[in-house]
Amino acid sequence: MNTQNKTNPVQISAHPSAQTPARASAGDDAFFTDPVGPKAEARAMAAEAITHVLLWISEGTTLEQHGLRASLVLHQVRPDLIGGMTLEEIGGLAGCTRQTVHKLADDFRKNMGLVS
Repeated sequence: MNTQNKTNPVQISAHPSAQTPARASAGDDAFFTDPVGPKAEARAMAAEAITHVLLWISEGTTLEQHGLRASLVLHQVRPDLIGGMTLEEIGGLAGCTRQTVHKLADDFRKNMGLVS
């Protein structure tokens, strides 16, 4: 929805980000002069990583698939949290073949950039 003021011929966009510049501080040099706090940067990076993992888990279509994917994440990141279960044991509990579980684990590693 664009509206036009008769006294001011500038069009105003309905989207708020279109009305303000991406960086509201100073000019082009603001990137180099505004320090970024290390804690804020670390939080942003952690949130991005966790979001990426949660999105991968949510790609399952059933609750069982979500649980299998979450178990695979734990197996890759912290196997001690699931009692050191093997992929074969996880697949047995989930009612999946060993090949299915290994393929899903490979997909996780690939999506997270853990494959060399």
